[in-house]
Amino acid sequence: STFISYTVFVAKKAFNKTGLTKKSIMHEKVLIQGEPTLDIPIDECPGEIGIICFQITVLPNKNDKEANDSKDKKEAKQEVAATKQEEKQESVAKEAKPVQPEVNETPVQEKKAAQPKKQQPIQPKGTKDVVSFDDIIVPEAFLKTRPNPVKTEEVIEFVKRTGHLDKPLTIEKETKVLKDGYRRYIVAKTMKMDNVPVVYDYQK
Repeated sequence: STFISYTVFVAKKAFNKTGLTKKSIMHEKVLIQGEPTLDIPIDECPGEIGIICFQITVLPNKNDKEANDSKDKKEAKQEVAATKQEEKQESVAKEAKPVQPEVNETPVQEKKAAQPKKQQPIQPKGTKDVVSFDDIIVPEAFLKTRPNPVKTEEVIEFVKRTGHLDKPLTIEKETKVLKDGYRRYIVAKTMKMDNVPVVYDYQK
């Protein structure tokens, strides 16, 4: 026999997943993985060989392959162009390096002036002192309460943006017992801050 006809039995779910229709299946190349069967009656199996399909996949057309290849080529060209630009930038940076020692030889006063500017944003307004977080003692009355999680999250976002708390904590100067700002204390703990800004509440 020079021609063999097959009858393929496919589950509806598997067939629907391929997106094939009665019309489109005539124009598509389909890969069938299955097993021959002899249990199906001849009137239900018009082909010479009946196959129960385990997996069905639609093979891409030549046009689709060419389109994908062209996309891959374009992406490869873009990557090459990007690497060339990076190499150019690196070479420009290398050429600019000899100028840097002259910039580094600026007076020490300018360096000193630049450092306080970096330290200023760390402390919020009204800060009187900066204390080690571990030194602060939290009363049991605070530990029994649970601050509003929404407001706590807002303070955490503020710290992420600015790098410091929105307000200082209020503590007793001698005992370092927390008097106000338990929410900010929790935020400082969450953000693993070593030092926290404080104001003092003097006992009368």
